[in-house]
Amino acid sequence: MDRSQKAESVAQLNAVFSEAGAVVITRNLGMTVAQSTALRGKMRDAGATYKVAKNRLAKLAIADTDYVGIGDFLTGPTAIATSVDPVAAAKAVVDFAKTTDKIEIVGGAMGSQVLTPEGVKALASMPSLDELRAKLIGLVQAPATKIAQLSTAPAAKLARVFAAYAEKDAA
Repeated sequence: MDRSQKAESVAQLNAVFSEAGAVVITRNLGMTVAQSTALRGKMRDAGATYKVAKNRLAKLAIADTDYVGIGDFLTGPTAIATSVDPVAAAKAVVDFAKTTDKIEIVGGAMGSQVLTPEGVKALASMPSLDELRAKLIGLVQAPATKIAQLSTAPAAKLARVFAAYAEKDAA
């Protein structure tokens, strides 16, 4: 890799770090190509990316971002998982780590807040942005549904009373 390719790689990583809502650093402990492909597929499905980058270039890329604190995690065979949604990358990596012992969560960051491996696991247990949006919409729609039920309830009760009188007169 020559100097211009390294500069381009650093620029791309810097753009990724600038847009990311969360970053998770993992250590690969002899993953097979099939396992790596499966992990990348899960990450893509979750809306996240998973990239193996040279540690030195990654340290240069985080220099001008909020993720300066994760520089200490970049030692050994590491990979970087990023996502705009703060929960997506953590959730995908933690779910994959449950299925194999070939990947270790080293740490991560959410903005300037550095996370330990336990912090990444706690972040993964939180609902994603889409799940929170769905809950919010459900809460907003619930009062409207109750108002509609209350407005139709008196008419239904009145109809039952008339039906009871009609049955009483018929008998």
